[in-house]
Amino acid sequence: MGCIHGKCCGRHPQSPDGSRKEELGTFTGHGTNINADRSLDIVHVPSHKFRLEYSVLTQRGYYPETPDKENQDSYCIKTHIQGNQNVHFFGVFDGHGQFGTQCSRFVKDRLVEILSNDPTLLDDPAKAYNSAFLATNEELHNSEIDDTMSGTTAITVLVVGDVLYVANVGDSRAVLAVKEGNKLVAEDLSYDQTPFRKDECERVKLCGARVLSVDQVEGHKDPDIQTWGDEETEGGDPPRLWVQNGMYPGTAFTRSVGDSTAEKIGVIAVPEVSAVHLTSSHSFFVVASDGVFEFLSSQTVVDMVTRYTDPRDACSAIAGEAYKLWLEHENRTDDITISIVHIKDLSNLVVSANDESSEGNTRSDAPRTEKGSSDIFFTPSGSEVCHSVRSEFSERYSYQHLMPIDQSPVAVAPPPS
Repeated sequence: MGCIHGKCCGRHPQSPDGSRKEELGTFTGHGTNINADRSLDIVHVPSHKFRLEYSVLTQRGYYPETPDKENQDSYCIKTHIQGNQNVHFFGVFDGHGQFGTQCSRFVKDRLVEILSNDPTLLDDPAKAYNSAFLATNEELHNSEIDDTMSGTTAITVLVVGDVLYVANVGDSRAVLAVKEGNKLVAEDLSYDQTPFRKDECERVKLCGARVLSVDQVEGHKDPDIQTWGDEETEGGDPPRLWVQNGMYPGTAFTRSVGDSTAEKIGVIAVPEVSAVHLTSSHSFFVVASDGVFEFLSSQTVVDMVTRYTDPRDACSAIAGEAYKLWLEHENRTDDITISIVHIKDLSNLVVSANDESSEGNTRSDAPRTEKGSSDIFFTPSGSEVCHSVRSEFSERYSYQHLMPIDQSPVAVAPPPS
């Protein structure tokens, strides 16, 4: 669910370093215009003696009024970050606006490059994530790309040994499948940053945004009624962000990279960073754009993945189902991108210090807080980083009243209703 002007993004060839950053082939699946790398890739995490098996698919949306519109979604999968066999990156970037294609491509390339060059990455992944997002945002502003009314959301997962660090900006999503008895339960590793979230809604209002649905801003509904239900029931006409005396930018998210106009009314590039310590109860994780989750719940996606032993088939089935549901509810579809990563042979055996140092040092000793069935924790530095970031934004844009960000001990706790 992007800006009021719609969504737009495209394709890149394989990069020289071998990392996969866009679609590399075409196959016939459910619907049309599905592009994917049909290979099943495997990468090992020797420090904890398990492996990741993954596949990714991206499908261009169907827009009857603009049938040649590019796929604005991009993705980046880069293994062996900083040459470390235990550090791997998975990201999905959902561009929007007239130059969303360029924004999405720019961010997927620069974000992982900045992370890869950060010497503090393994010591403090949360701080490195914050710095990388802000630096990428600044570079996009200063690039030749016009991001005045264009930008991209980003959902990324950094595997560091047996810990997943998840950084989210926008309304795409990461989901973990957790074994509970004989079933797999979906556990969200990120929470969509939209005006449906009370905390995000209040924050952008204090930054000067008007929060109204399209019907409200056009005078068809009472603008004083500031209750929109939830995203499932009111997703067709969601609350959006507008400047005080104009009908723009109309973003349905509260955080993004780019969107320099929306930035002045509280749309920020600060990620919410969470982490989870992997155990043998974790089966796989999914990283996907909101084109998947607009009409499919996290649990439905997890249930669909479990029907297939091969993540390539699961990607195809989920994209096809999402595509079908879009056309049942609307006269168009969004771009759809999904990456499924299976966690194989993780037994949580303790690795000796000698083994770990010989195969690349990784950290998994951050404080943890139990949430549901997973050992999820929020890195201590995250809150401090967000506080300093708020000060920086306050100085740049006179944001005197930015709400506290990520102060809860567990970053992925459900947002206020």
